[in-house]
Formats: sequence, structure tokens, C-alpha cells
Amino acid sequence: MRVLRFLRIVHVAGRYRLDDLIDEGSGGWTRAALRLGYFWVNRSRPRGERLRLALESLGPVFVKFGQLLSVRPDLIPEDIALELARLQDDVPPFPWEQVAATLDRAYGRPHAEVFRSVDRVPIASASVAQVHFAVLPDGREAALKVLRPGITAVIAQDVALLYALAALVGRNAEGRRLRPREVVAEFEKTIADELDLLREAANASQLRRNFADGRLLIVPEVYWEWCNREVMAMQRIDGIPVNATGRLRAANIDIPKLARDGVEIFFTQVFRDGFFHADMHPGNIFVAPDGRYCGVDFGIMGTLSDEDKGYLAVNFMAFFHRDYHRVAVAHVEAGWVPADTRVDEFEGAIRSVCEPIFDKPLKEIYFGRLLVRLFEVSRRFRMEIQPQLVLLQKTLLQVEGLGRQLDPDLDLRRTAQPILERWVNQQVGFRGLMKTLRDEAPLWARTLPQLPRLVHRLLTDAPVTRLEGALLRIEEAQRRQSRLLAVIAVALCALVVGLFLR
Repeated sequence: MRVLRFLRIVHVAGRYRLDDLIDEGSGGWTRAALRLGYFWVNRSRPRGERLRLALESLGPVFVKFGQLLSVRPDLIPEDIALELARLQDDVPPFPWEQVAATLDRAYGRPHAEVFRSVDRVPIASASVAQVHFAVLPDGREAALKVLRPGITAVIAQDVALLYALAALVGRNAEGRRLRPREVVAEFEKTIADELDLLREAANASQLRRNFADGRLLIVPEVYWEWCNREVMAMQRIDGIPVNATGRLRAANIDIPKLARDGVEIFFTQVFRDGFFHADMHPGNIFVAPDGRYCGVDFGIMGTLSDEDKGYLAVNFMAFFHRDYHRVAVAHVEAGWVPADTRVDEFEGAIRSVCEPIFDKPLKEIYFGRLLVRLFEVSRRFRMEIQPQLVLLQKTLLQVEGLGRQLDPDLDLRRTAQPILERWVNQQVGFRGLMKTLRDEAPLWARTLPQLPRLVHRLLTDAPVTRLEGALLRIEEAQRRQSRLLAVIAVALCALVVGLFLR
């Protein structure tokens, strides 16, 4: 089966004359074979358009991978990236009979006994699932997301082929720098998450808690009693699509405020929570009558570690203050560029890319082009691509497109900077110190009383080789204890001085 699928991929590559996209060095024989076998095919269309059409013909996995590549101009040229951005995850719905069969199997009984009613016509259809409106037994209106039958096997097969292609790309030095296997692995993880609707339900529930005040974002409630791996039930959301600007104006929605709120929601998710909606295209974003955002489709969520958030905050703040030296140093410290990189040269390259965009309205700033220039710089300085930030790059571009559509004069920098500064103060300032002490206190409360007993046990029972290592660990624990006590002492002194001066 996999061989047949591979042959189909080869045939599609030849039919759309993708031989001119294959590297002459590592893929010379493949390129020559395709040219010879499909010499009669016209390739007058631009190469980006031919690649987009080929991916669409190969099915949902390749469409999604193309969407991922569209925000990776470090991997592909700009003309191809722009064309792939036009890929739409919009496929014909599967028949009602298959929907009914999935519902009956998922609940172990006829769906008519589970729901008061289910609309036969889907409200939305995509490559992994489609959505039907329904009414729960207690009368609440719900949206049911139903997994597409057989999609798991199709995705597993195609991802395996993507790994094979990644191995070919990674044969030369430039390919290894782009870390193709890691990119495919990140894609595999992302799409695997979409196949488990219980995971998506948990994502929605977490995001709803994060925005529990409902001031900026409405997240539908998950109806857990009717959720399983194949079906997800949640509160039905009625709103205006965010890209229907005419309807938004007719509803007296403050569109400039809507644009600012969108930026705040994005940066709040990224820096406050480290957990963000990573598929913010217009089909997933609606606007309630009172002007608040409504989000749906939580299959693709991004997460960031504290280290990632700290690194990004440093870079954003340095960009906002035009401190290109700090940006260059941050890259070196994070290990994203080689340690022998000349910071002054890297700083100059970054300045040449970023300086022209400052103090311009959003309508004159194209982050897609900016990313292309930055990745050209990264290639020159042998910067390693960080796969865990791919979703963030994609989402930032979606936020840019949304903001540009709503309010072309939106100043992204002035909107985002106060949010970032507030986060930095909370993490690094006095509040950050208190938070660290509060988080570490339970650990030290458990560990410190045990140290004498642990030392005695190690001295009497442990072999010499293990004892040496244990003593080193005890020394490190003592140093940490001393540092913690010193921090507490400084904090108490500062508090006393503050009270005295007041």
C-alpha cells in the first residue's frame, strides 16, 4: 500500500513538473528521471502554483504540511511560500451515513437515543473532521465535531513518506541545518493531536479557564459527557466571521478596538500562559454581538517553555527598543547561532533587516517579508531552526493578516509593548522574586530536614564510587540553600528599608 502511495506521489510530482524544485546535487537522478518521463507536460505555470496544486491533489496531510511550509521561508523561496499560503484546508464533507455510523459506534447505541436531534448537513468540513449542530437531551444547543472515517491510517501512511523525503533532504550540510526530520516530527505531533478529540476538548477547557473572565475572548464550554476520541461536543457559538468586515460595521462593532484586542489576546496567550491557539485563520474566529472574540477549533495548540518565553520576551523587547546588540547576544546565549559568531556582524545584519520597519503602520509592514530577510540572515550565520517555534511563527503571521484586514493603521509594536513589559516585570521584578520563593518553598521544606539522615545513610551503606557522587550532589544542595537564604535575606532587607523610608 505504501509503495502504491509513493508511486502516486512520484506521478503527481511529474504531472505538475516539480523536477525543477529538486536539488541537482542530492536528487540529480530523481530530477533527471522526472524530466525524461514527463517531458511532454507543459510547465508554463509558476513553480509555486504547480506545487500548490500538487499538494492539493495529494490530500489532507500534504495540504497541512504545505501550510506549515508556507510560514517557513527558511526552507523554501519566497515565491513558493506566498503561493502555499493560499492552501485551504477545505474539503468536501463525508456523507451523513458515515457520520451516523461514527456516532452510533462512538456512543455504543443509536445516536437518536443520545441526542434530541442532529443536523444532517454539516456547518463546516475540513480534512480531519466536520462539524454538525445538535441539541442535547436537556435542550442545550451544541456543536458536534466528528472525526473523518479512516483518516488515522491515511495520515500514518503519509507521515511515513514525509520522513523518507526528509531523510533525502538531510543528506547534505544545508539540509541538515534545516533539520527536516525535526520539522516533520513537529508536524506529526501537531496532526496526531488533531486526531484525538479528547485532547482537543482538553485544550478548549484549558483555554476557557485561562480566559475565564471573558473580557476579551469567549471559549465554548465543553460538554464532557458527550465527548470521546471520535466525537467532541461543545457549546454552540453564534457570531459574525471576523473577516466579514461589512457585517461587523453593520453591527456597530468597534473594529480598531477589535484589532487591538486580537493582538492582546495573542500576546497574552504566548507570554502569560505559554499556551496559544495556533490556527487563528478567519474560519476559526468569530465576533459576538458585544464585540468580543469567539474561538473555535482547538486541535492545533502551541506551547512554550519558560525558557522559550524568556528568550522571546528578550528578543521582542530588544526589537521594540531597537537594541540589536541584545538581540544578537540573545541568539548566541540561546545556542541558536554558533558560539564563535561575531556578535557585531550579526548585530549589523539584524539592524539592516529591522530598522526600515519601525514607526510604520501595519499596512506598510509585511512580517512575511521580514521573516524571509531574517531567515536569509540566519542562513548566512548558520543559525539552527527551532521547530518548537514553527507554530508561533505561523500564528504571528495569521495575527498580522487578521490585524491588517481589520485595521491597516494598527501599530503592532505600540499595542504589544505594554503587554510584554508587564510580563517581564512580573517575571524578573520583585513579583517574580516572590513567585520563585513561593514555588521553591515546598521543595526546600521537604528536602532540608532530610539532609542529615540521607548523609548518614550514604556514609554507612553506599559504595565509595556512589558516595563521591552523592557528596557532590549534597554540596550542590548546600550551595542552592545558601543562595536561597541570601535571596530571602536581601528581600527582607529591601522590605525593611522600604517600610523605614515610607
